[in-house]
Amino acid sequence: MRSHWVEHRGVPVFYQDFSGIDLLHSERVKEELDQVQQIVLAQPLNSVRALANFTNTSLGKDLIDILTASSARTRPHIRKTAVLGVSGVKRFLANTLMRVTGQTLVLFDEEAEALDWLVED
Repeated sequence: MRSHWVEHRGVPVFYQDFSGIDLLHSERVKEELDQVQQIVLAQPLNSVRALANFTNTSLGKDLIDILTASSARTRPHIRKTAVLGVSGVKRFLANTLMRVTGQTLVLFDEEAEALDWLVED
């Protein structure tokens, strides 16, 4: 599993690493997402600060459907979500995901900025 917990300014952040996986390897994204979901669901409600990295990841319709279902299921456990690597068509898909699931995703270009935002409050 590529995803893991990191600490930023003394606060735990769950780093969901989907970076660099192309559409030809969508099974890898699905497998990672299944493992991520298990970890998030095991956490208390409204507690997880998540950083999802989709840098250089291709997303197709099959993955969007899976991401949407996962997001809807884990949303009660998520406190804040920052997302990296989302531009162009992926930005449109992220907006669709937010509209469908009601989960707020804040998009960032820089990991340091995302981590700083996640640990605020």
